Amino acid sequence: MQKDKKSNRSEAEPAASKAPEEVPDSVAPKAESGPLSTKDYDKALKDLHIELVKLQEWVKHAGLKVCILFEGRDGAGKGGTIKAITERVSPRVFRVVALPAPTERQKSQMYFQRYFGHLPAAGEIIIFDRSWYNRAGVERVMGFCTEQQAKGFLMGVPLVERAIVDSGVILLKYWLEVNPDEQTRRLKGRIEDGRKIWKLSPMDLKSYNRWDDYTRARDDMFKASDSSWAPWYVVRSDDKKRARLNMIRHLLSQIPYQEAPREKVKLPKRHLKSDSHESSYPVKYVPEVY
Repeated sequence: MQKDKKSNRSEAEPAASKAPEEVPDSVAPKAESGPLSTKDYDKALKDLHIELVKLQEWVKHAGLKVCILFEGRDGAGKGGTIKAITERVSPRVFRVVALPAPTERQKSQMYFQRYFGHLPAAGEIIIFDRSWYNRAGVERVMGFCTEQQAKGFLMGVPLVERAIVDSGVILLKYWLEVNPDEQTRRLKGRIEDGRKIWKLSPMDLKSYNRWDDYTRARDDMFKASDSSWAPWYVVRSDDKKRARLNMIRHLLSQIPYQEAPREKVKLPKRHLKSDSHESSYPVKYVPEVY
């Protein structure tokens, strides 16, 4: 697949943007086989979170517009990866969009219409948890659209994305890939774990035995939409921890940012009256069970 996005990046960058800083080596864990310890994972993720905050502040300062799409197999880890990206940044800058099934009215609209309203303005990073590529994946495989509609989408999506990029949006597309055995293990875990049962939808069960159909649909999607201006990047996600770290580090390398200027922060003196006292209002405290 096409890997080089930099040759066309200049068409999408605002004038204020500068070349991306090199992601610090401390952010990159050593590539080793075997499980990644929780200690090493937490340390690497903390370093990446610091960089994500720097990115956030630069996006606001320079007025960048960033759009990130996440697609992949059921159980590939999209939700956990998005959570790892967003848990230490502002939801006012990093906004996650996870659209429900379209209404009857939306079905009558131009296909891309309900997505356009969520594209980023200056100073925003929009993350799509599944995106317009539903039409190339689940809709096509499960028969929610006609084959003609699916092929029409694949023909038109590179042009739409070219227009998005030409408008100044930095567009990144990630596909999370998981092997069949690991997918089965994760889906079974959703059945058995009361904290995860909400993640298992009837569509997941219907899709489970369509592995090869999804593979063909994925490959058709890559062939049609893996463009130089909006390439696909595949994340191997059999190991969730490594996948999250690798994906975030790659994300940071794809967006031009540096540390934004900011004033030194110092807490002001607190002025308390000498006769100040605790409130006498009979507040209702939460029972301290733990």
